[in-house]
Amino acid sequence: MKHIIFTISILIISFSVNAQETIYDFTVEDINGNDFALSQFEGNKVMIVNVASECGLTPQYEALVEVYEAYKDSNFVIIAFPANNFKKQEPGTNEEIKQFCSVNYNVTFPLMSKISVKGDDIHPLYKWLTTKELNHVSDSSIKWNFQKYLINEEGKIDHVINPWVKPDNKKIIKWIVE
Repeated sequence: MKHIIFTISILIISFSVNAQETIYDFTVEDINGNDFALSQFEGNKVMIVNVASECGLTPQYEALVEVYEAYKDSNFVIIAFPANNFKKQEPGTNEEIKQFCSVNYNVTFPLMSKISVKGDDIHPLYKWLTTKELNHVSDSSIKWNFQKYLINEEGKIDHVINPWVKPDNKKIIKWIVE
């Protein structure tokens, strides 16, 4: 019996040690296929946004670049995750997405590899972002391309912003500078 209790205790400890409590516990893949540790932004405010190249909201890239350039030296970063979950509006390869973002919008913020932000193949980071049981803040669903998650300096979700709200919205800017 003691052996069983000991084994269960070890399993509980290992699960709690491996649980992602903040975004800083995640390593993702950047657009070039390299590991990208989100822990490098510990102590910063982070906007996480799912993006697409062929969406009616794609022009939001322009505002994303402007906001990033204006506040990147103020402990703020934007991290974009291309996703093809909505009407196949991000059909390109990572190389094509990178080229599109560079040529059309001169994207300077970190761009990650294409992932799934919902469904059976949801990326673990987006599973964490959308599941209260994991993030300990709230459940949410990805409504469309360009949904924004505002993450505080502790790596926790502060706000989930509707895709149709532009990145330079007063509420977002106020959150960045507070």
